[in-house]
Amino acid sequence: MTVDDYIQTFPAEVQALLEQVRATILAHAPAAAEGIAYQMPAYKLNGKPLVYFAGYKNHIGFYATPSGHAGFARELASYKQGKGSVQFPLDQPVPFDLIGRMVAFKVQEIAGRKGK
Repeated sequence: MTVDDYIQTFPAEVQALLEQVRATILAHAPAAAEGIAYQMPAYKLNGKPLVYFAGYKNHIGFYATPSGHAGFARELASYKQGKGSVQFPLDQPVPFDLIGRMVAFKVQEIAGRKGK
């Protein structure tokens, strides 16, 4: 399964949002490798997990691992969260700017680990 295949399993209005999430990730991490992991779109940078996202009936799940969420706790406070995950309800505007900043944070974090 490809990311295109995955996105095409959703209704058209959700597909459009998932494509925007995908485009936001790739805009902030153009060197990221795209694939499927844990049955959802997954992105790696330098072989390290970057972020994941998934579509659900009522929300989009975004997974930037715990470190990718910690620095944005205040901005994420109004969303349902788990350890390293956040749910963006489909009945509210998706915060693409926030997603982009979280991806950029993870890119910097991975770049800083390169020599370690």
